[in-house]
Amino acid sequence: MERRKFLESCVAMSGTVGLSALPARADVAPRLYDRARLVDVHGAPLKARALTAETNYVFHYPFVGTPCFLLNLARPVAAATLRREDGTMYAWGGGVGPSRAIVAFSAICAHKLAYPTRDVSFIRYQPQRSATSDAQVIHCCADHSVYDPASGARVLAGPAPQPLAAILLEHESATDELAALGTVGAEQFDAFFRRYEFKLALDHGPAKAQKAVGTTAVVRELAQYCKQTIQC
Repeated sequence: MERRKFLESCVAMSGTVGLSALPARADVAPRLYDRARLVDVHGAPLKARALTAETNYVFHYPFVGTPCFLLNLARPVAAATLRREDGTMYAWGGGVGPSRAIVAFSAICAHKLAYPTRDVSFIRYQPQRSATSDAQVIHCCADHSVYDPASGARVLAGPAPQPLAAILLEHESATDELAALGTVGAEQFDAFFRRYEFKLALDHGPAKAQKAVGTTAVVRELAQYCKQTIQC
């Protein structure tokens, strides 16, 4: 059986080794893209145990120009069922890895599409409580949308109309390696590419931002990727 059909079957059966178990209710299925192994800046496979707890990591998937957060939340993360803006439900499988603590989400805010650039990021995971939100949340300072990464990036506060899209992860227990397989939830890639066409062309080259990342995706700490992260 080819890999894509195999993964679709695993998602449907809710419980394959290396993939999070999905809740039963789902109106919308995950969208599978080409498998991209997560690697470090030197090109070596990224080990799940190498991820520092509650630290912002960023990688691009499924396209060259679409950033994602990779987080080790330092506690087991259960599956959840969430609702998109259009009212449809989808299943999110929770954490992966040795302690089922590793999650990944699109880093494109669901309200005004703010995202981490090389110069500045208005959106980030904050482990500590701030003056404007609780601890252990993803907070977009551009509009004060707040998401819970331990519950599928469910909206906790602010104007965001729906959760961040989640990235479907695979963990290979034998090697402790991670790979991205697809997305779960409401993608906003088309709107993102339209809004930031000029900026993305400057950063990645004409039309390159919309190309698939390929077989690997480089993971960096947000502090190494971005010159300034806005705190709020």
